[in-house]
Amino acid sequence: MAANLLGRYVWLMDILRRHKRLTFEEINELWQESGLSYGEELPLKTFHNHKKAIKDIFDVYIECDRKDGYRYYIDEPERIEGNNLRSWLISSYATLNQIKADNKLEDRIIFEEIPSGQTWLTCIADAMRRNRVLSITHQGFGKPEPSTFEIEPYCLKVVKRRWYVVARSPYYSDRNKEKGIKPTDVYRVYALDRISDIQDTGKTFKMKKNFNINQYFEGCCGVITSNEPIQRIVLLAYGGFADYLRTLPLHESQREIEGDDESTLFEYHLKPTFDFYQLVLAQGDQVEVLEPESVRNEMRNFAKNMLNYYTWKEEDKLCKE
Repeated sequence: MAANLLGRYVWLMDILRRHKRLTFEEINELWQESGLSYGEELPLKTFHNHKKAIKDIFDVYIECDRKDGYRYYIDEPERIEGNNLRSWLISSYATLNQIKADNKLEDRIIFEEIPSGQTWLTCIADAMRRNRVLSITHQGFGKPEPSTFEIEPYCLKVVKRRWYVVARSPYYSDRNKEKGIKPTDVYRVYALDRISDIQDTGKTFKMKKNFNINQYFEGCCGVITSNEPIQRIVLLAYGGFADYLRTLPLHESQREIEGDDESTLFEYHLKPTFDFYQLVLAQGDQVEVLEPESVRNEMRNFAKNMLNYYTWKEEDKLCKE
């Protein structure tokens, strides 16, 4: 019953987000066509109850413009569009509503699997909600053996089909405190697919008021953080690849500078971590780093190493022949 109500709330927000302004009669007509109504009308009282629930649960306000023929609209729609999690939840649940309404769509919508989200995601989310300290067994890439230690889970983040938990480390934070090292608090990022076990310690924690997840990842392209300052980076996109970057920016700071039919310049303000270099390398020969020279040189080193891999293989092949 609760899931069905949530589906109704998301459906109402989604149609108002798509259609902008609708009368109650238009909303009722769309409701009857949605497949979720089983052909029944939407009572006006139920509609107003849904409005109130949406305000309480999602902090989204549906208002009525009497001067515009009593049309309903979402007040401050940026409250949805500006919140990545809220927008993602609404879009995902709206799609689920469509699949539920018509089972024929089930085999025609393909989702990218995120392996790490199936085992530990709900467990960590529940610990975040209750501020519970967790004991995790984690084995990082390149580590010969797993380690078991406590974390205070602060945030969850998904990047490139992997879920990560951002957590405060009680062990390293206490060690910094004993040694008088500042900042005292130490935060680490752990991939959920590298976790083999999680136990609730029974202990609780209080989130540090000075922690801000957006500041923690400021200037980053993934999950690798850096204390280095943010730099201005200029990329040159060749041909039609500029359209790809316009519709799917490499980073939120992306800004188009100038361009013509052959190439376009894009400017970024970020920290050139390994995640950034991987992101640029993934674009192949469609982009070129122009500035600064230090980042351009690093990209050149990556390109040389890649060329060496293929050159060595060709030389080995020729020698064997």
